[in-house]
Amino acid sequence: MEGVKSMQLIKGDASERKFFRKRNNKISKIIIHSSINKRKNLLNYDSVNKILLKNKIRAPKLISENYKKNLIEIEDLGDKTLFKIFQKCKNDRKIELYKKVIDELIKLQKIKTKKIKNFKNKNYKIPNYSYDILKGEVNLFFDWYLKYKSKKDWNATNSKKIRMLIYKLLKSLKLKNKVFVHRDFHISNLILYKEHIYLIDNQDAVFGNPAYDLCSLVDDVRYETSNSLKNKLINYYQCKKKINFSKKDFMNDFEIHSIIRNLKIIGIFTRLSIRDKKHEYLKLIPHAWKLLKNRLKNKNKFDKLRILLNQL
Repeated sequence: MEGVKSMQLIKGDASERKFFRKRNNKISKIIIHSSINKRKNLLNYDSVNKILLKNKIRAPKLISENYKKNLIEIEDLGDKTLFKIFQKCKNDRKIELYKKVIDELIKLQKIKTKKIKNFKNKNYKIPNYSYDILKGEVNLFFDWYLKYKSKKDWNATNSKKIRMLIYKLLKSLKLKNKVFVHRDFHISNLILYKEHIYLIDNQDAVFGNPAYDLCSLVDDVRYETSNSLKNKLINYYQCKKKINFSKKDFMNDFEIHSIIRNLKIIGIFTRLSIRDKKHEYLKLIPHAWKLLKNRLKNKNKFDKLRILLNQL
């Protein structure tokens, strides 16, 4: 594997990774470089990809690795994310692709494989999306947004009230954590390559709630959609998936996960700005608030939380 200096740097994401494109004899490959959190970003990433590929879900294949030098080389799927395609395509094509994505999601949720050998020949096991992990994620909202961005007169008592209300919501989730969850299942992480959907950014996969990935797709902080389209996508999923739980329970969990996910995102984007100097993510925070308020409205169970959040 060549050194990264010979590669063309390409636009990355919010993580610590760097991506390079290498072209040789019209064959293109992607180099991922990660010296921080490299186990997650390289080893775990490829392990999850292997699990996806084993279950006939399309994901980047590993070509070679040089873990000592913090590198892996994977196939190049191009840069036609659905996010880019949606900027130009008509609504009919958009809905067609959304349905195709939801069909993939239903296949994804059938995965039972939890363990696989990584390229170091060690076992990797996908973790469960536990209450403690969810709680830790939503705490990012308090640790970063409330600490650095909220009103100066906002007091610790109100922060504690919000925290307790959110923890209570987490305990009111109805469905069992038993399906494969990508955890960042949105159109920026879905590539259309040779008319097939490929999943990228797969390293954070867990086994969790069946509503989580759908809410990532439907309430996408990076891409604004109408409530009409959101409802069409939810209905399509519920009609296509043979579910053994009530739609009421599913929507309860969908709403809760959307709320806590967007609180987490607001915290993460604030942290990216303050800690990592990646200020471009701040422009997405108003849409995250809009998504939050959309799920909080007209719901008696969210009244107290809505009132407190509206005071921020």
